[in-house]
Amino acid sequence: MKYVGSELELFAQARNWKSYFCTQIKPFLGSEVVEVGAGLAGTTRVLLSDGARHQRWVCLEPDPELCEHIEPGRLPSFVEVQCSTLEPMADASFDSILYIDVLEHIEHDRAELESALRRLRPGGHLIVLSPAHQFLYSPFDQAIGHFRRYSRTALEACGPPGSRLVRSRYLDSLGFFLSLANSRMLRQSMPTPRQVAFWDKVVVPISRRLDPLLGYHFGKSVLCIWQKGWPASCPSGRTCE
Repeated sequence: MKYVGSELELFAQARNWKSYFCTQIKPFLGSEVVEVGAGLAGTTRVLLSDGARHQRWVCLEPDPELCEHIEPGRLPSFVEVQCSTLEPMADASFDSILYIDVLEHIEHDRAELESALRRLRPGGHLIVLSPAHQFLYSPFDQAIGHFRRYSRTALEACGPPGSRLVRSRYLDSLGFFLSLANSRMLRQSMPTPRQVAFWDKVVVPISRRLDPLLGYHFGKSVLCIWQKGWPASCPSGRTCE
């Protein structure tokens, strides 16, 4: 499977952004984690940069070329790199499964999350971060193979039966306006390194302070986290006990 995007190296230096969303998901990481679509493992390194240890961490990346560029020597010994999707891991079970800027690349998103839930242990967490708002869909989204962007409501609706929504919020409120400018005016298929640096060094730190004040009701990215262990009859996004 060949990844059509070319933005991974460009955004690899977006350390403030990675640090921000990683603080949002770290509390939901268990001892055994699988990261679907790990890319160049940039997010992996940030999540593990504080010395956190896990029993097992599997980086799944279906693109062989990207897999070759992941440097296992720069990762802790408990990290495995597999050139694969989640599908062959039918008998595996994990505490946390991550889709960081990945689900929008998958055509059948709901089926993918249902499959992921079957590979979670009871009480485990399914974590999805994706670009927000379909009206912000731009030539950039098209160039890197996005099928869609999500509103909170749309992403919440993808939650698989047998799970409970435990976190749903928008991130990067100020960055929303940069995405809006690109979708309506600039219509760039790829940002420049200078634009990415400005966003990461100036915009993201402001958003990180502003988002809580806005109640996480506004932003260019959307985060949803579900917990497994509720009956299949329980509607996703609602508390069923």
